[in-house]
Amino acid sequence: MFVSGCSWDLSLPECGSLKDKRRVLKSLKDRMRGRFNVSVAETAHQDVWTSAQLSVALVTTDAARADAVLAKLDHFIEGEHRVVILSARQVRY
Repeated sequence: MFVSGCSWDLSLPECGSLKDKRRVLKSLKDRMRGRFNVSVAETAHQDVWTSAQLSVALVTTDAARADAVLAKLDHFIEGEHRVVILSARQVRY
């Protein structure tokens, strides 16, 4: 069994309020859960309009599968026009 995770520090340059930020992040988190079957949460910068940190966790039986899902998630977030990835960190247990 492999437990893997990744955290992305994001910039949300188009958000002008916490309400805008919550709308963008809710949409992104819901699509990540539905498409990739991962647990996802906002883990930092909750009170900053233009910054966020999203973290995901997943459990698989195969390390290669975990790496593939995390790579797809990274590509998925890169394709989201409302956010910019500033950094990413992966962990595996």
